[in-house]
Amino acid sequence: MTDAWISANGIVLADLVPGELRRMWVQQGYCPDADLYTLFRRRVRGHPHRDAVVDPEGTLDYAGLDARVRGIAAALAAEGFGAGDIVAVQLPDGWRAAVAELAVAAVGAVSLPYPAMRGRAGITALLRRSRASAVIAGDPSGRTDPLTELAGLRRDLPCLRRVFSLGDSRGAGSVPLDRAAEEGGAQGADGVGGEGPSAAVHPDGPARILVTSGSEAEPKMIAYSHNAFAGGRANYVAALHDGSAPMRNLVLVPLASSYGSLGVPVTLAGLGGTLIVPGSTDPDAALRALGEHAPTHLFAVPTQLQRMSARPRLPQERAARLRTVVTSSAVADAGVIDAARERFGVPVLNVYGSADGMNCHTPAGSHARPGGVTGPPDPAVADIRVVAPDGRDADPGGDGEIWARGPMSPLCYVNAPELDAHYRSADGWVRSGDRGRFDPDGALRVIDRMKRIVKRGGYSISPREVERHAAAHPAVAEAVCVGVADADLGERLCACIVQHDGSEALTLPELNAFLEERVGLERVKLPEALLRLGAFPLGATGKVCHRTLAAWGVADAERTPGVGAGPSEHAG
Repeated sequence: MTDAWISANGIVLADLVPGELRRMWVQQGYCPDADLYTLFRRRVRGHPHRDAVVDPEGTLDYAGLDARVRGIAAALAAEGFGAGDIVAVQLPDGWRAAVAELAVAAVGAVSLPYPAMRGRAGITALLRRSRASAVIAGDPSGRTDPLTELAGLRRDLPCLRRVFSLGDSRGAGSVPLDRAAEEGGAQGADGVGGEGPSAAVHPDGPARILVTSGSEAEPKMIAYSHNAFAGGRANYVAALHDGSAPMRNLVLVPLASSYGSLGVPVTLAGLGGTLIVPGSTDPDAALRALGEHAPTHLFAVPTQLQRMSARPRLPQERAARLRTVVTSSAVADAGVIDAARERFGVPVLNVYGSADGMNCHTPAGSHARPGGVTGPPDPAVADIRVVAPDGRDADPGGDGEIWARGPMSPLCYVNAPELDAHYRSADGWVRSGDRGRFDPDGALRVIDRMKRIVKRGGYSISPREVERHAAAHPAVAEAVCVGVADADLGERLCACIVQHDGSEALTLPELNAFLEERVGLERVKLPEALLRLGAFPLGATGKVCHRTLAAWGVADAERTPGVGAGPSEHAG
């Protein structure tokens, strides 16, 4: 695809990777050269009665899921939506989220799933910047009311032509899709049904927009093609499996997140596996799902694995078919890897990835290593470079910024030419903003976010280094370090900890004595504030929310004398 894709509302999505590279990856077999819905229909025809989606409401096989997809796709087409439209999706994880995303693909439109936890300002920014033509939203549980929120936003968003409701009856002014889904399900219950929509979609055209968790001022939106999902991203997930049986993936992160994108476009369309979502972030719900739904793979962030490993064993937890535990989105320490391996009795694999287009993984048959070590780059996913400040490749073993380019590379950032200019090179490489190096065996070691630095006066402190050592204290179960604003020095380091049950409350002097005397940490790196919590706050993607911790640290942390307010404790 050489021409830029232009939405009906004027959003231009140009591919910043040279076209000859895209074609080469297809010729090498790294990309299937087909759009996501075409690939999904192949899975339907190949195994119509295989489990497709398992959620708290039950199980849908491929034929039943596709029937609902075709019903909703027909309703979208009848309302005039198709090629050229960006359609946002705000639905809880489950079959409805899968159906909505596949239906958008079926009519040739581009999906923009976003986690329901985003606030009004964040949702407004996403819809305005993407100029989405429509939103499919709802919450059948009744815990949230996204439709009322969206109805109010339509007055400020002239590009938003329709709000569709799915699984929610509260949306005044919305177009309901429930009947279309039900009628499609009834028509397709006995087989694969008709051929459904036949939109002409270029495999290198945009399929889905990924939304970052927002470590910057505003979340970034990144456009990915059909080939990038069903090729590069699917290749990394397939490499985590020995191929002996269809994958049954228990996904504990939001399907609308970057990590969660291994769900609908990859597990269902790309690989033809089974997608299992427990419907809750509670560790006991995930442990029950292990026994009830027989997953082959468990996908989670390190914090979730740590919490699951610490829970008492459940009678129904037995996971006879589980073969691999996969962790991503944050660096996994040795304690997390060892605890998960001990708890589940299977290898733990580590994936370094980001919405921007990075991936390096521990392949099946290997074992995760602590300290941010993943594995050697996989050319079927992405080539990796470590680039020195002068723009040349770093010396062997030297540190630098991680760059990536390959079959999973995205097209571009959405409506953000300044991000394209900053993060993309002229020949299609993506700059990660992460610091890393190659170990002697060729494995990529991710050291830290380059921007995750606390600047205390003229001294730069890596929070990652300090929290790794803090987590080694016998009383500490989890540790995260953040910078808190300081009028004198700009920032000071705050250690946020969750302690082991039954341990005595750790004080800041006790923690620092451990770090300085037992670990040997430089005094300038010692935390100057301590925040004790019952649990860390999690963002929409399931990762620890550093911004929330920083805000709590300003208000509630125990401090060394002369730093901010007096000591207090946040019980969390």
